[in-house]
This record gives sequence, C-alpha cells and structure tokens, in this order.
Amino acid sequence: MAPWTKTISERYGVVKWNFVAKSEKQLSLVIGDTVHIQESCEGWYKGYVIKNKERKGAFPASFIVLKEVTIEKRGDEEIITSAEMPLVKEVTTTLREWGSIWKQLYVVRRLDVGGILLIHKIIYSILELDVVVRDADGNILDPERASVISLFRAHEDATAKITERIKEEQSNVQLDHSGVSARIQSSPTHSLYVFVRNFVCRIGEDSELFMSLYDPIKQTNISENYLVRWGDKGLPKDIEMLNSLKVVFTDLGNKDLGREKIYLICQIVRVGRMDLKDTNHKKCTMGLRRPFGVAVMDISDIIKGKTECDEEKQYFIPFHPVIAENDFLHTLLNKVTTSRGDSGGQGLWVTMKALVGDIVQIRKEYPHLVDRSTVVARKLGFPEIIMPGDIRNDIYLTLHSGDFDKYIKTTQKNVEVIMLVCDEEGKNSICLGAGDRPVNEYRSVIYYQIKQPRWMETFKVAIPLEEMPRIHLRFMFRHRSSQESKDKSERNFAMAFVRLMKEDGTVLRDGIHELTVFKGDSKRMEEVSSYLSLPSERSHSDSHKAATLMRSSSSVGGLSVSSRDTLTIATLVCSTKLTQNVGLLGLLKWRTRPEMLKQNLQELKLIDGEEVVKFLQDTLDALFNIMMEHSQTDDYDILVFDALIYIIGLIADRKFQHFNTVLEAYIKQHFSATLAYKKLMSVLKTYLDVSSRGEACEPILRTLKALEYIFKFIVRSRMLYSQLYEGKEQAEFEESLKSLFESINNLMKNCRDILLPMMLRELSGALAVVGDGLQDEKRNSVELLNNILEVLSRNDVGDTFQHIQDIVSSLLRTINRTVITMGREHALIVSLKPLDHLFSLSFSLFKDFLMETFLLFKDLIGKHVYPSDWVTMIMVQNRVFLQAINTYADTMNHKFLDNNSFEVQLWNNYFHLAVAFITQESLQLQHFSPTKRSKILAKYGDMRRLIGFAIRDMWYKLGKNKICFIPGMVGPILEMTLIPEEELRRATIPIFFDMMQCEHNHSGNFRKFENEIILKLDHEVEGGGGDERYMDMRAHFVTLVTGLLERLLDYRTVMSDDSRNNRMSCTVNLLNFYKDINREGMYIRYLYKLRDLHLDGENYTEAAYTLLLHSKLLKWSEEQCTLQLDFQTPQSQRQLKESLYDTIISYFDKGKMWEEAITLCKELADQFEMEVFDYELLGQKLNQQAKFYESIMKILRPKPDYFAVGYYGCGFPQFLRNKVFIHRGKEYERREDFQSQLMSQFPSAVRLNITTMPGDDIKNSNMQYIQCFTVQPVLEIPPRLKNKPVPDQIINFYKSNYVQRFQYSRPIRRGKVDPDNEFAVSHNTTFISQRSLLFINPLENAIETMGQTNEKILTMINQYQCDDALPINPLSMLLNGIVDPAVMGGFAKYEKAFFTEEYMHEHHEDRDKLMRLKDLIAWQIPLLGRGISLHGKRVTDDLRPFHERMEECFKQLKKKVEKEYGVRELPDTDERRSTRPRSMLRSVRQSTHTHTHTHTHTHRLFACILDRTFSSVCSIHNSKHKTVGCVIVT
Repeated sequence: MAPWTKTISERYGVVKWNFVAKSEKQLSLVIGDTVHIQESCEGWYKGYVIKNKERKGAFPASFIVLKEVTIEKRGDEEIITSAEMPLVKEVTTTLREWGSIWKQLYVVRRLDVGGILLIHKIIYSILELDVVVRDADGNILDPERASVISLFRAHEDATAKITERIKEEQSNVQLDHSGVSARIQSSPTHSLYVFVRNFVCRIGEDSELFMSLYDPIKQTNISENYLVRWGDKGLPKDIEMLNSLKVVFTDLGNKDLGREKIYLICQIVRVGRMDLKDTNHKKCTMGLRRPFGVAVMDISDIIKGKTECDEEKQYFIPFHPVIAENDFLHTLLNKVTTSRGDSGGQGLWVTMKALVGDIVQIRKEYPHLVDRSTVVARKLGFPEIIMPGDIRNDIYLTLHSGDFDKYIKTTQKNVEVIMLVCDEEGKNSICLGAGDRPVNEYRSVIYYQIKQPRWMETFKVAIPLEEMPRIHLRFMFRHRSSQESKDKSERNFAMAFVRLMKEDGTVLRDGIHELTVFKGDSKRMEEVSSYLSLPSERSHSDSHKAATLMRSSSSVGGLSVSSRDTLTIATLVCSTKLTQNVGLLGLLKWRTRPEMLKQNLQELKLIDGEEVVKFLQDTLDALFNIMMEHSQTDDYDILVFDALIYIIGLIADRKFQHFNTVLEAYIKQHFSATLAYKKLMSVLKTYLDVSSRGEACEPILRTLKALEYIFKFIVRSRMLYSQLYEGKEQAEFEESLKSLFESINNLMKNCRDILLPMMLRELSGALAVVGDGLQDEKRNSVELLNNILEVLSRNDVGDTFQHIQDIVSSLLRTINRTVITMGREHALIVSLKPLDHLFSLSFSLFKDFLMETFLLFKDLIGKHVYPSDWVTMIMVQNRVFLQAINTYADTMNHKFLDNNSFEVQLWNNYFHLAVAFITQESLQLQHFSPTKRSKILAKYGDMRRLIGFAIRDMWYKLGKNKICFIPGMVGPILEMTLIPEEELRRATIPIFFDMMQCEHNHSGNFRKFENEIILKLDHEVEGGGGDERYMDMRAHFVTLVTGLLERLLDYRTVMSDDSRNNRMSCTVNLLNFYKDINREGMYIRYLYKLRDLHLDGENYTEAAYTLLLHSKLLKWSEEQCTLQLDFQTPQSQRQLKESLYDTIISYFDKGKMWEEAITLCKELADQFEMEVFDYELLGQKLNQQAKFYESIMKILRPKPDYFAVGYYGCGFPQFLRNKVFIHRGKEYERREDFQSQLMSQFPSAVRLNITTMPGDDIKNSNMQYIQCFTVQPVLEIPPRLKNKPVPDQIINFYKSNYVQRFQYSRPIRRGKVDPDNEFAVSHNTTFISQRSLLFINPLENAIETMGQTNEKILTMINQYQCDDALPINPLSMLLNGIVDPAVMGGFAKYEKAFFTEEYMHEHHEDRDKLMRLKDLIAWQIPLLGRGISLHGKRVTDDLRPFHERMEECFKQLKKKVEKEYGVRELPDTDERRSTRPRSMLRSVRQSTHTHTHTHTHTHRLFACILDRTFSSVCSIHNSKHKTVGCVIVT
C-alpha cells in the first residue's frame, strides 16, 4: 500500500453517504457531516469530523464532496474555513443545527406536538435560537466594528420586529397602522401575485376577463387590467396559456395598502351576438362586445399581510351576471361590493400571495412564482420610488360616459365607440390590458339602446416619446345592429378627438375631459386635416366658436359640432419624461428659452415636491448641464446650488425618504458632470465663510443638512474628471479641498468644547433622579447620552480622549449608583446598560470607586438585564467586563497589595466578582449546541479560562495575606473548579493545595479548609455540580501532589549528597514533573539548576543540551518574553533565543560536539540572512561554522566505554530503585576504575558479578545490590551517510553519539569443557529486548570478534596519526597482545577450534563463514604491519627492545598467515584524504556489513529507547560518569 501523503488542496468536504467504520482505524460518517481532511492514500482520506475533533480515522474519498477552502496560518496552526459565501455558510450552519435538534425531538424522543406549533414556540421553546442583528445590507453586525450603542439599538429594533411578527402569528387582531406588518411597513413597494386556475361560467361564446385591483370606497381602479381571453369551450382561447395564467400586480405603495378596502375584481365581457337569445347565427352580427357580469373578492387582509396566504391555497371568487342587457358593468360592480348574492357555483378559481418588493426584487426572491412568463400589471400611477433608468411613458385613458341623441331613429342607438391613435400620417397601437397583444383600434362595450352609456373602461395607450407632439386620439361613433345585413350598411355618425400635448409642451392634464363631438360625412371624419384645427374639448369660452362653426361648416371640411351629443373621457399620464407643470418643463427644456432660465431656477422651489421627485433624474441632469455649459461664468452657480440643496432637502423629508436610494443610484450610475466639483466647492466655501464671519446666510442651514450628498457629488465629479484627464489638476483639487475643510473647521471651531460641558451639567442632574420624574424626560436624557457616546466612539471625529474623560469624571459614578439603585425591571435599565461598556474602559484609582464598580458588575452579572437571546450583546458585555476586571486587577496589584495599603474587603469583592463572572450561565459553553459553541469560541474565546487564570495569578500574588481568605474563598473556588473545562480545572485545583499549605503554615493544621470544602462540596454536588471527570481530576491532583512531594523529598535528601549523578537524576525527575503538569516557570528554573550541576562537573555537552530545552520553548519572533528567572532582563523571544544559542554553541565547542554546534550555527545563519538581514553576524557565524568543520577532521576525539549499572533492592531511593542505567565513562577509563568509584558512593551495597537480571528476591530485598558490566554501543549510520565513502573522523562520531541501542555478549557452555581451548565449546551471545533471548554459534562469534579487533586496530592507527601527543602504551598493549604468542591474544585458538578436518566434516554448512574468518585473519596482517611501523616511529629508547621483539614476532606471524591465507595489501595513505585506505575501508566495511546483515538481531543485551527529553538532558555525550537512560526491570 502506498504511503499516506499530506493533502494540499483536498482539505474540507461534506459527507454525501453514510459510512460505518469496520475497524478501529476507520471513522464512521453520517450524511451531512463536515470533515477536515489531513492525509490521502489510494482513494481514502484520513481526518476527523468537525463536531468531534478528538476522533480521527480513515474513510473512503468517494463518500466526500470536496469544498473550496481558505487556509489561514496562525503560528504553527492552520485555520481551515470554507470558501463559500458568508450567507451560504450561515444558512448551512443553521439548517445543520436545526436538523440535529429536530432529529432529537422527533426521531429520538418521538415528540408528539399535537398540531401545528406557532412560530414563536418553535423558535424559543424548542430551537432556542438567538437574535442575530444585521446591517442595512443584510450582513451580520460585527461587534468589533460597530459601537456598543449601535449594537444595542440594532438588538432593540430586531426584537421589536420579532415581537410584532409573533403577535401576528398568534392572532389576527387589528394592528396599528391599518394592521400592516412590520415587514410590509419596512418596504416601500409591494406586489400581489395571482394565478388564475379556472373560470367556471355558462356563456357559450368567447369572452374577455378584465382583472384589476379596485378601491370600492373611491370606486376607482388601482391597477391596470389583466386581460384573459376565454374561449366558448370553457378553456383559454390560447390553449398554450392553460395553467400559465399568472399575473403580478406591482408598484403598490404603503399608501395603497393604507386604503380601507381593496378588492380583486374581474369584469367579464362576452364577444359575439347582440342578444344571446338569437339562435340564427348566420343572420346575427358577430364580434360585438357585450356586458356579461362581474366577480369580486375582498383581499384587504391578504394584501396587507393580516392573513397568511399560501400560494397553493385556492380562492373562489363568485360570479354575478348582469340582470338586464343594458346594465352597466361599473354599476353592477358597485352593487356587488356592497351586497352579496348567490353565484350559482359560477366564478373564478385563483391562488394568490402578497409579495414584498418591486418586480426586480420579487423575481429574485420568488423565482418559483414570478418568472419571465408571468404578466406584470402596473399600478395606475407611479410607485413610491422611481429609480434612475426606470423610464415610463404610459397614458391611461378611461372611456367614461357619453350622451347620444337618436335623431331620426325611433329607438335609441346601440353606440359603439371606436378609438384610434393617430398622427398626421396614420395609426398606432393600443393595449387593452396587461398580457394581451397590442391592437390597432379599441372598440367599446355596446349597451343596448342606451342614450347615456357609462362604459368606465380603462386601457393603455403606448406611444413612443418622440412621437408624442404629433399624436392625437380619434373617437368614432357608430350604431351597431343585431342583424348582420343592417349592420353592414351602418356608417360612423360622429367623431371626437383630443391632442395629447399642448402648445406649451406640457402633456394633457390628468382628470376628466369633455370632448366636442363633430358630425359630418363619415369619410371626411377620417381625414386628419378636416378636424385637427378645430377645438377638441368643450368649454364655456368655446360656445361662441361652436356656434360660428355650425354656421360656416363648409369652411372647415364639412364637419359641424353636434350640440346634442357628448363624450367624456378621463386620462392619467404616467411618464418620467412628460410633465404637466410649465415651470418644471421650462427648467427641463431650458435651452429653448434661455432668457427664462433664471426665473425657472428661482421658481423650482414653488413646484410640488411630488412632481420634482418624479422627474428627479431629468431635473438633476438639467441642473448639472446648466452648470457645465456655463463653466466659464458664475452667473448661475448659486441658483443651481440652491436648487440642488432644495432637491436634496426634499428627499430628506420623511414623505420622500424612499428616494434616498434613487439619489444614490443617480450619483453612482448616471451623474457625469466632470467640472461640477469646482462649482460646488466654490459656492459651498462661500456660504461657509459668510457664516463663519457671523453674517446672515439664509441657505446655510439647508446646505449643512445636504452636506453629505454635496460631498458625494464633489467626489464623484472629481473621480470622473480624473479618469477623463488622467489625474490632471490633482494638486489644485487637494488645495481646494483643504481650503474647504478649513472653512468647515472655522465654522465648527470650539463647538464641542462649548456644548459638551453644558450638556454634562444638565445630564448629571437628570440622571441622578432618573428613577423619578416624567418618563419622556428620563428617556430623552438617556438617549442623548447614548448619542453623545456613539459619536465620540467613532474614529472620524477627531481627538475625543479628553471629552470622554470629561464624561467619565462627570457622570461615571452617577451612572453606576443609578444603575445599582434601579430595579432590574425598570423601563430604562436596558437603555442605561450600554453606557457601562464604554465607561468600564476608564478607571479611578480610589478604593470607593473600585468597591462600587465591583458591586455594580456583580449585580449586573447576577441579574440579567438583556434578554437571554441577545447573545451578541451579552458576549460583548462579558468581554468588556473581562477587560475592565483585568484592568482593575492591575491597579489593585500596584496600589492595594502591600501590607500598608492591603484592603481585605476590596480583594474579597474582586474574587467574588471574578467567580460570579466565570460561573454565569451565559459563559457555560457545554450547554450550547456545537455550532453556537464554535462561533463563540472563534469570536470571543473561552473567557472562563482567561478569568480563571487571572484568579489563579492574583491568588498567588497575595503572599501571606492568603490566610485572610481562608475558608471564605474555599466555596467560590470550588464552584469555579466544578465547571467542566479541563484547562480551567488544571489551573485552579492547585489553589486548594496552596490553601492547605497556607493554613498549615499559619496554624499547624488545615481543619478550617477541611470542614469548609466538605460542606461546600456536598452542597455543590447535591445541586448538580461536578462529574466523573472532575473526580478523576481531583484524584489526579492528589496524585500530582503526592508525586511532587516524593520528588521534592528525594531532591532535598540528595542535594547534600556528594554524588553529582544522584543530584542530576533528582533534578531531572523534578523538571520532567513540572513539564508534565505544564508549569513552564518551574520547569525552566530546574533546567538552569541542572545546567549548573553539569558546569560544576565540566560536562559542557550536557549543559548545552540542557539549555537547548529552554531555547525550544522560544520562537523567532519579537514577542516579549515572560520573565521566568531572577537574572532575566526584559527582551524579545528572538533576542533571548539568539543569546541562548551563542551560549549553547560555546558549550558544544568545549565538549567537542561540533556537529551539534554546526546545526545551531546553520539555524542562526538562516535567521541572520533571511529574517533580520544582519550580514556582519552572518559572516561571524559562518567563520565559526568553518572552524568547527576543521576541528572535526583534525582533532582526535577518544572513544569512551559504556557501562550498564543496575540498582536493585529496596534500600535505594525511589528514583534509583530496581532501575538500570547506562553510564558513559571518561576517556580511557577502565571498568574496574569506574566500578570502584561507583561502589564508594554506596559502601553498604553488594556487588553482583552476573550479567543476567536478578530475581525478585533481590529486587524486593531491603539491601542494596549493584550490577555493573560493559556494553557496546550499536552504530546506526544516518541515512545520508550510508553507502558513501565517508571519512572515519565523521563515522567515529556516530559510534559514540546518538546511540539508542547497546549490546553485550556472554558465553553459554554446553556439553564438555576443553580446558585448553574454550572456543572449541559451543558459544552463544545473549540478546535481551522485551525479555527475548537469541543465540549465535561460536563461529559467528569468532567472525564478529575478529572484525571488531581489526576495526579497533584501524581506529587506533588513525588516532595516533592525528595526535602526536597520545601516550604509546595503549598501542603497544594492543599490538603485542595480538602478535606475541605468549600473550594468547591472537587468532591461534580460532585455528585450533575451527580450521580442523573434524570441524569441517561435521559442519559443511559453515564453509562460507570459515572463508570469511580466514579473510579477516589475512586482512589483520597489513593492519598490524601499519601499526607496528607507526609504533616504531613513536617508541622511546627504553622501549626499543620491546619493539624489536614485537617486530620479530610479527615477521613470524606474517610469514605463517600469508602462506596459509594469502597476501593482502593496503594502498598508500596519500590516495585519499581519509586516514583509512580505500581498499581496506571497503573490505572491512563490506565484511562487517555482511556479517551484521546476517545477524541483525543479535549481540545485544538490551536496547533502551531513550526518552528524548531525558536523553537530551542526561545525554550519552558525557566525558565523565553519568546516567543516560534507564530500563525499569520488573
């Protein structure tokens, strides 16, 4: 299987299938879980589930959907978060959290809700959700950026909205403001979605359904019609529209929703015969529009949000037919709205839903309802907000009524009105209703034989803007017969017309128009030239003209005015380009009459505000065009500026406040005046300067109110200018801006300094008696102070420190006392509460103030002021309290800690406040959901831990004053330790031991502590506190104290001992103990004690390793160090670590551990080169590093011996008892000398002359037994050096250093013993590791021994070649012991034991081993020769005879070996830098390698894997005796 590799991009995912773990190494997953991925391997991932980070394991990659992530580095830690949009993450987190709650309620507990739960019960009783406050853009308010006051107000607003919404859900009672819900009130635009499901009615002909919104009180339509053409088969005429008859009535405003009643009406017009009773279809005139009936429904509650509407719920709207053929639909409509009748099951089936927002919003928010196929029916009029770019040019015409004489006919006419949109050329288009295609002409409903028909039909005329001046509407009147033969002969008997624009350029006014009806030849009526010059409307002033026209009709195209016929229409213009105001039109088209420009600008203020905001974009464009086209003069600058601030003032008015967004959009998207900033800044500066001089300036107040938008125009104009001219005139602009700000400063100079003291005096008196007096005055005082503080908390209002100090000194104690004395239920307590958040950052040094503040904080913590679901507000409060408590703690340490000024009550109040803070319900994270807990930890951290650590530190600073708080603080500290937070418990449980110790020192016992803790523990646990983990930690604490006492007693015992080794061992035990319990200060303290012990014994290497442990606790950063030692000076972690490294390197140099020194030099050099860029120190460090490399190659480092020492029996101290240690001897030290010194330390000890582990009788004995024997280190060549021609000076270092395994051999005799040759008997080497025993035969032992002898000769030759000062004796003894037969140290016994015919015959399988042994014997001869040659050069005269005898013996030995085993030759030593010849190096290592490869698990007594910390502190690199590792023998 391939190795696991760390993932780079695949870091975060979501589980898409359930996975059940099949082994302990796998991780079970549930669909929807989020996982952090750490490693991957062949289709598997390894990581953990977010909600349980402790449990890690492997899981299939195919079960995971990967998500993009962002990785943030925080020191060595990686913070991985999803890269999804914040809103998506928020929704996902919420749904996941809700899902787990619902699952717990309805799956696990199987909760029976017994019906539909109200929304408030779901939210508060079951889900227990919290209020989340947002800004205007929908983003969650960040407490780091928002002021406390604004955060508080946002919570108030959110709670008010939620409360109102809940009330609406609970009951349908009438609410204020016509029952409009908070959500609907907050939006300026509303819509109604209607889906026509079916129309059930017996007609038998095609019909037209005109649906609209209707006000029955005013008897007027609110919206334009939605037209559905229905076929005679009972289906839509266009069958493709089946199930797609959807319409949304939009542009409705809050005024519309404020109407008393709103109806959804449907007027039905049938299209066919004059009379349904006519059965002869062939003779009947077809295609006539005849009234049929209406359908009406009151939708007031639905559209106002009082009634919850489900888009799937169908409503039935009953149908009411016309009673007689001549009933007017409008009249029938009014009758039906006032009385109900039986519909006979006929009517409309619809679904509907009230939507909030305009058409753009609802398409985004309700895409499942409103899509591109949904018809949009707009309001008859403008919406409350007209956005820039929303161009509209609609004219709604209502055919109101008429009066027509029958003339020569015996009965009244069946009048049909035909309307066309005409110009000089011809016709245009008409829209009968939304959703219908445009038509060329409009034909009215026909009322049978009615003299005065009332149609009340509304339709829209769609005309391009550029054609408006030429357009007029023509109305033709025609009698329609029921018989087709007669109807064909009928001609138009009259006509009327109306122009849409007047001569002055204004559009036709809204309202009723009574048109002049003309009679004449029907063909002449269709000729535009015959009537266009005639007056179109009736008026009293036109009566004379009409009479004249009647007398001379021939002169005007043969048309005459019909005095007995009339037509009344109504018009409504909804245009953002056409105005009915002459003054506004003159401003919009100022170029046509520039001489009127000044007057038009002055009269702009007289125009109705509604008309101005309706044409906001065009008006602003006109103003800035005037400014741009007169850029060389200032004739109109002030007039334009005044007009601009008038418009901005209009929008600031509550009536038009919704147009703020329109103005913002205009500035960003449509404003284009590049030179406007110069003009605006000039006029603004003029006004400011005039006012600063105290002169009258009438517009200054309006100007200051409009300052925000004036500056937005200035900034936008300058940006456009800069983009157009590539930053030209930047310096001039900055100078002008600076001058403008100076003018503002002059105007506002000393304003705050004058107003604030006066306001503080008034507020001080008002807030002192806030519990009495008028509620409005009290609330206004609090609100004013909130506003002042909110302004002063901003970053853009200059230096506010002194002003805040003034407020604190004037009002802080007043506020504190007022809050303390007020009841928690007082109406103003919530409003006063945020003030403490700002005040708590400042403090007085007086005792009374601190006492009052501690009481106030404790009271506010204990009695909840904010609702429990205001989590953000509560956490901000707690964070401020935490900062304040810590700040006050610093003051107490400095002012109230020494004996002269110590205040017991003040400290007691502090501790009780801190404990109340840490135990408050809102900080108990274990009670929260995982999601909520994670959010709080990420944002605020665990404040319990912070204050708990502060309590611990403050307690230890009390010194001898601690006794004042015993037993009073036992209960509060116990309550704090019962909180299930392990780090907090670890920090605070030791306080109990300190209390015990303190009372014992004071009174000789700790009965008070004992009685109090028993009493309080019983009370707390009975009340639900504590858990099994707490019991374990208390037991663990007792164990820790016991262990510490044991180590401290041992330490005290051996510190007076002469044995430095024992003192070192005790010190190591103590510092490791402090490290395990995370007491860094004590750990470092004992590190330096150990360092001093090593230096006293000149163990420089060990001293270096000891300091290296301290350096590992530091980072390469500028963060300040915590002062842990008395001699330590304030410095950064980088400075201290660099200083430690220099000291450590010097120690390593003295101990000849240059390899370790080089490693630290490299790290320092990297810092000097890449981080601090100090090349001078870099050069010094590289020079030092070069010297160390040179020392490695040139200076001899003797190889020490290692001794295994076992201390058995109960007579030894605990830290030695029944343990085995490895000691490193001095240079050239023999085992006998080491053992004698060891026994002198324990005079009563018995020496064990065995190498096996003793039995239990010795281990459990009360005596002392010492076992000592030599062991050999096992060389482990680093991977980077393997199979490379590495010089011996480098290899030799690893033979004695970085050793983790040791071995030794002992013979095991089997069978008979040959007294002449012990090698002839089977000989085994024992290896013990985990109590295992392995054997090797004597031949293998001989091969290993021979190889070690050759290696020893080679090593000693190298040593003597490198160091001329070495004594000659060791070399003499080694060589003579091999070559002199009398010493019996050579290989003669191997020859007798193995090179015989008998052995060869019995051991055929050892042929290769025998050849290897012979090869090693042959290679020994050239090595001995080289050694004897070197000995001859170094020998003294008195030893010359000894040398000559040795040479004689070597000659005999050489002759014999070369004859029997062959000749081996060493190359010249100059062939390479290494002192070892290449061929010999290869041969010896190859032989050794082959031998070791065959027996890799042999020749070892035990392999002790040293603890890293222990091996670093008590390293094997000691030149003297010392402990380096231990195995506890059981």
